[in-house]
Amino acid sequence: MSPNIIIFIIIFTNFYIHTYSLTHWEDIQSLKHFRNGVVSTSITPGSCLSTWDFTVDPCDSLSGQKFTCGIRCDVVLSNISRITEISLDRAGYSGSLTSSSWNLPFLQTLDLTSNYFSGPIPGSFSRLTRLTRLSVSTNLLNGSIPDSPGSLPGSLEELLLDNNGLHGAIPLTLNGLKNLKRLELQGNQLSGEFPELTQLGNLSFLDVSNNVISGKLPASFPISLIELAIRNNSLQGNIPANIINNSVYLQVLDLSYNNLTGEIPAELFTHPSLQQLTLSYNRVGSVETPDNWGRNSVLIAVDLSNNDIHGFLPEFMGWMPDLSALSLENNKFSGMIPTQYAVKAVAEEGGGVGPFERLLLGGNYLFGLIPGPFLQVKNGSGSVIRLGDNCLYECPASFWFCGGGVQKSVVDCKSFSFSPVIP
Repeated sequence: MSPNIIIFIIIFTNFYIHTYSLTHWEDIQSLKHFRNGVVSTSITPGSCLSTWDFTVDPCDSLSGQKFTCGIRCDVVLSNISRITEISLDRAGYSGSLTSSSWNLPFLQTLDLTSNYFSGPIPGSFSRLTRLTRLSVSTNLLNGSIPDSPGSLPGSLEELLLDNNGLHGAIPLTLNGLKNLKRLELQGNQLSGEFPELTQLGNLSFLDVSNNVISGKLPASFPISLIELAIRNNSLQGNIPANIINNSVYLQVLDLSYNNLTGEIPAELFTHPSLQQLTLSYNRVGSVETPDNWGRNSVLIAVDLSNNDIHGFLPEFMGWMPDLSALSLENNKFSGMIPTQYAVKAVAEEGGGVGPFERLLLGGNYLFGLIPGPFLQVKNGSGSVIRLGDNCLYECPASFWFCGGGVQKSVVDCKSFSFSPVIP
């Protein structure tokens, strides 16, 4: 074979590979930019990024020893592959996300969870026009959530920015993400009042726990919500009676560890789908009784512990048919334990009112005799009952649910608004 023919073959082969590469050349450039933005010392042997070798075509090498993980490709047009997913392993990568052009118009998933990426959320994410899932959870990102319209792809269905160092307000412009189903912002330093996000008509999961959100609760939430958590913030004021009336599908509501006050509205106990209600560690003072005594409630678990609730135990909770876990510990309840609580503790399934499997009443000012049905509940039966640290007439250590028989002192009990009978 003559030298001229050999040179022609080499030139033609290089031209063919460049022109008909399986991976679109713009996608390769974006991958290179992203890879170059990662601190080289954070790329350890055996990690996904350690196998990214651009001497070969990325999408043509996924089943080989190079580009063994981290990307997914799909053929979209004329045998040309486009990058549709970047999902890195949790290998401790560090660096900035702003160094990449993010010119990946077919990318659907970007998952960089549990690494050490830092800096702000790039404005160039707006170029990811087909992105449905963005997860940068548990990194070291800082700055604010982009608040200009279009700064985040409108195609997003899942936006996971949790457990970073983001600060500032939650922007109202998130209402523009009409397809959003899951929004996780917990574990940051977000502040300001919680915005009304009622335009997110597809949102089913919202978690903004462990931030410094302040002010009052919004009047309503998205109609499609199934789970809502605003735990451990600085919310103040009353709980609006109609707060979840619009969210007819809501099953889980967690507003614990805030500074909410006032009365717990009856509407929370008659909601058509709410199964779990957690309002512990607030400063609410009373509970409103629903008109039907909660007999059509679907609540399974209610936690109102560690508040400032006065008055008698809410007897209607003993009639809620599906309620199996109730915590009223560490409040200022007084009076006698309703007999219906004890009856429910020994109830059998299928009897109209299901049994308590967990009943926590300790740390109050309850007095009088222990209702007899409690004595039928055997230790080790699977039920958890706690009546310790009250002012009960007789709750000896021999009763397993009396917490070792420890009750409040006579002085503490008499200083409250009644005079208990102490032997």
